[in-house]
Amino acid sequence: MSGDRRVRRTRRLIQQALVELILDKGYDGVTVSDIISRADVGRSTFYAHFTDKQDVLFSNVEELTFLHPMPSAQGAGELFSFSRPMFEHVREQERLVRALMGRRSGGLVHARGERLLAAAVKGELIAAGGRESAVLDLLVICVVGAFMGLLRAWVDGETDASPAELDAAFRAAVLPGVLAALGQAGA
Repeated sequence: MSGDRRVRRTRRLIQQALVELILDKGYDGVTVSDIISRADVGRSTFYAHFTDKQDVLFSNVEELTFLHPMPSAQGAGELFSFSRPMFEHVREQERLVRALMGRRSGGLVHARGERLLAAAVKGELIAAGGRESAVLDLLVICVVGAFMGLLRAWVDGETDASPAELDAAFRAAVLPGVLAALGQAGA
């Protein structure tokens, strides 16, 4: 057990070092040597836990549960119920989110997050009566774009809106069009 605890502690030190360094100088400016120095671990210890700095970056992503949305728990009629809980989680994990998704992050997490969110959105749209089609794929792109746009604006300090305000703006922007498109698809 104590070995597992030491492994978790060492991994956490390395992950935290990367977050601090990204906030200080941006992802592209960080080297493995910087991470090792900031975490105060040896090179062999670093490589016993991670293959490179991108591996550390993606291990931090696992902390961001909002990138792994759950299907709507409220059933039909409540499209995109993930929105407000995801914005609330972002607020709770502010420092980590700013490091991993802010201007200085290098963009790797954005692409991964968009893919995960797109899969969840597509699943919700199909459950709401949408059919596999090019139109459905375009709706997914629009919904994901709107959500990620609001998220980026908050992460980059362009708005200080609350999670409830972000959710309301997201819903106002996407729901009317999505519901209209789903209604046309079902006709």
